[in-house]
Amino acid sequence: MTEAYDPVLVPQTYSELFADWNRRPEAVPFAGGTALLGGRDGRKPKAPAAILSLEKIEEMQRITRSERYLEIGATVKLSRIVELGKFVPGVLVKCLRSIAGPQLRNMATIGGNVCGFGDGVAAFTALDAQYELRSAQSSRWITASRFLPAPSPDALNPRELLSRIRVPLDNWEYSTYKKFAGDRSAVFLAKPQKDVLADIRIVCKTGDRTWRNKDGETLLIGKRLPLTRRMAAAFVGRWEAFLRGAENADGLSRKELVNFIETNVDNLAE
Repeated sequence: MTEAYDPVLVPQTYSELFADWNRRPEAVPFAGGTALLGGRDGRKPKAPAAILSLEKIEEMQRITRSERYLEIGATVKLSRIVELGKFVPGVLVKCLRSIAGPQLRNMATIGGNVCGFGDGVAAFTALDAQYELRSAQSSRWITASRFLPAPSPDALNPRELLSRIRVPLDNWEYSTYKKFAGDRSAVFLAKPQKDVLADIRIVCKTGDRTWRNKDGETLLIGKRLPLTRRMAAAFVGRWEAFLRGAENADGLSRKELVNFIETNVDNLAE
């Protein structure tokens, strides 16, 4: 086990990790390091007193797939997920491909993207993904829709780590992702079954918040396809009303988001 005075701690198991973290509570978990190395607001980053490297913890680098779920370890690089292609929900691949360039995607980890409330959050929220949060004593699962940055009660607790992401493998026949300027993005998912719209989900992200109008979705779920123009217009109208009344939604560009929603709903209409 790494000595307590080392500036870089390199545990190889979860038990070593949390033992090191208990001895050095000021240590900062480090995987891809893009957020730490990049600094904030263009300022030179300040090196932490100690780094808790996660690179040797094999469990956090695993990707497993069953008939129902895709599970991704938190230190898996974004580029590796993209390279899996059809084994990953299409909207997640589209989202991750939009993040910076190949060089950064080769460094950045999916766990860092989620904990930094990056672009992947919108896709994971729409897909009803779950996050495994692990501490020295236990692990717990939280839905992507509930996970928020600190100091929210649904954020990571002190000395707790995002260890794994579980993504349901539903068949979303229609899916698209849009990245806007100003740290904003949106996901549109639709699942037709025969001539009926079985499910629809739209998630918008701005800054450290996500927005989903579940009441609006119920207007279309179960309706015959193609949708009538009247029904499509009513759905867009509900989203316009939702965005006008959304608490703390000042950062949303309502016009851009409504145009995105309207364009995609029109693809389901007559």
